[in-house]
Amino acid sequence: MSVPLHEHSLYVKLLLQATPEIEEQRPTLVFLHEALGSVAQWKAFPLELCEKSGCDGMVYDRVGHGQSSPMQRARDIGFYTEEAEDILPELFRQLNIRRPLLIGHSDGATIALKFASSHPHFPVAVISIAAHVIIEDTTLQGIREARIKYDTSDLRVRLARYHGDKTDAVFSAWADTWLQPGIQHWNMTDDLKRIQCPLLIVQGEHDAYGSRQQVDMIARHAQGENSVLWLPHCGHVPHLEARQRLLEAAASFIEASL
Repeated sequence: MSVPLHEHSLYVKLLLQATPEIEEQRPTLVFLHEALGSVAQWKAFPLELCEKSGCDGMVYDRVGHGQSSPMQRARDIGFYTEEAEDILPELFRQLNIRRPLLIGHSDGATIALKFASSHPHFPVAVISIAAHVIIEDTTLQGIREARIKYDTSDLRVRLARYHGDKTDAVFSAWADTWLQPGIQHWNMTDDLKRIQCPLLIVQGEHDAYGSRQQVDMIARHAQGENSVLWLPHCGHVPHLEARQRLLEAAASFIEASL
């Protein structure tokens, strides 16, 4: 379905749609994709987690991604705040989502944490998968290498399957934002200190875009209860690379958060 939001149109996919009785008891799982991601790139994970947890779900393409409308201006680091404080609250209002439990991957996880900071009593909980809350050398190096791959391999073609003629804009919005001068000073320390809801902090041991320092930073500063799922032999995409283990851990966390 398409949801008008400000001057944009967002592609939204609703999952399961429980009976009103169940809906009152359980949260709605809200899936926030990565920087180069889309609804389709989550694959079957959102539906599988909804089925396993007995919760409704919602997954959507951010502006400029997948089947949503194109970006109308260049993106900067402030887009995290815009997504958390402007886009998500309006989307929840239009879809009547009253008890969101946010599940974000990479940039989507950073947005989820921003939302929990800006609205400390709104989300039921957050599952943060490979979030970025500080800038590390490994993060910037990973993006530089991805830029080379975009120019020299079939990466652009593979991304175009999901983003079509918006692909160059999607990639530039990610790479240019993170590689801009002075970005090394950006961090979410103050934001993390305002988070009150439970957190499940997930990261792969071999994540090319962040180290254990990201996980420890979130766990140390967030005020709510938190637990860590550290995944050996896993890279940047745990919901594909360690799907079953993440499904089990996420479903248990959701149940404990009710």
